Amino acid sequence: MAIKIGIPRETYPGERRVAMVPRAMDVLAKSGVEFVVEAGAGEAAGTPDAEYAAKGARIVASRADVFKEADVVLQVRTFGANPEAGAADLPLLRSGQIVIGFAEPLTAGKECSQFASTGASLLSMELMPRITRAQSMDALSSMATIAGYKAVLMAAEALPRMFPMLMTAAGTIAPARVFVLGAGVAGLQAIATARRLGAVVSAYDVRPAVKEQVESLGAKFVQVELETAQAEDKGGYAKELGEEFYRKQREVLLGVVREQDVVVTTAAVPGKKAPILITKEMIAAMAPGSVVVDLAAERGGNCEGTQAGRTVSVGGVTLMGPLNLASEIPFHASQMYARNIATFLKHLIKDGKVILNTADEITRETLVASGGEVVHARVRQALGLPVEASGVKSA
Repeated sequence: MAIKIGIPRETYPGERRVAMVPRAMDVLAKSGVEFVVEAGAGEAAGTPDAEYAAKGARIVASRADVFKEADVVLQVRTFGANPEAGAADLPLLRSGQIVIGFAEPLTAGKECSQFASTGASLLSMELMPRITRAQSMDALSSMATIAGYKAVLMAAEALPRMFPMLMTAAGTIAPARVFVLGAGVAGLQAIATARRLGAVVSAYDVRPAVKEQVESLGAKFVQVELETAQAEDKGGYAKELGEEFYRKQREVLLGVVREQDVVVTTAAVPGKKAPILITKEMIAAMAPGSVVVDLAAERGGNCEGTQAGRTVSVGGVTLMGPLNLASEIPFHASQMYARNIATFLKHLIKDGKVILNTADEITRETLVASGGEVVHARVRQALGLPVEASGVKSA
């Protein structure tokens, strides 16, 4: 009997992505699956129902029909990442059903517990381990690529000057100076985009090892001689380095920031408040008309004064705190996400069944809820529960 994969419409306000697109369905073509798609699920991402139907998917009229029929439900934002509208999905879930998507498990522990009580299993795309085997499943990196690109376009539109150097009859126009804080996926994409637009770009990261990557994109790596200790956890994600480190770092960066036309900040630590990297003093030192784009706004922001979801003026400096930038480019964001989630699901399917084998690192690290309880060690710890759930051993 075929595994039925359900694709409902996203209900989070302003969310335009969809969890699966027809092209990515090909990844699962030989896995014995059938697709059930809610009518209009892909419209906001530029994918009409007819394209799903052409790939063999069955279009159903209601969300309830998707959840009733599906063995596995694929979402961009599950209940944890969509706590208000997503609550309506809880009565639709059943024991043994599997839901895969973004869940914000490290900050939405209460929602994860509520989800677990339905008996369904939840796998969180945010927790995908950054190991070689899982690179093609890393949806956070895919969405960070979109965010880094879009952030620079936003800055270019807001900046009252052009990015490239131009030699005109009216004289030479100097290029804009762009500084990117954080050379992860979003930062590297921001560097590449700013360079393509003709800006002079510099960047800083607490990991000296990324200097080569920054320079390969044509940017200057800003050296800050500080003890960085270990800047990544064992899963490949950034970790907190302590307030004393950040204080010293801010002192060094003040002189760099004041010379910039645009600053893009990208530093985020999963499950934690974002570190303050740009102080009010730094913003005050920037020239009027300068722009700061804070990609960590959803986690409290890397800049003092950031207001999540808003653009404000601070002493003539435009401070932008965008949210959900990937949704601003829904067509390609959905393509990338769908490929990630399809590859992950293919990894889970063995002999025509979805197998949640916690001996496998990819499964173990992404499995948040199963068998009526929260099973992920870090999420349980955040909830004040014993680290090991019944029947599930931590890594």
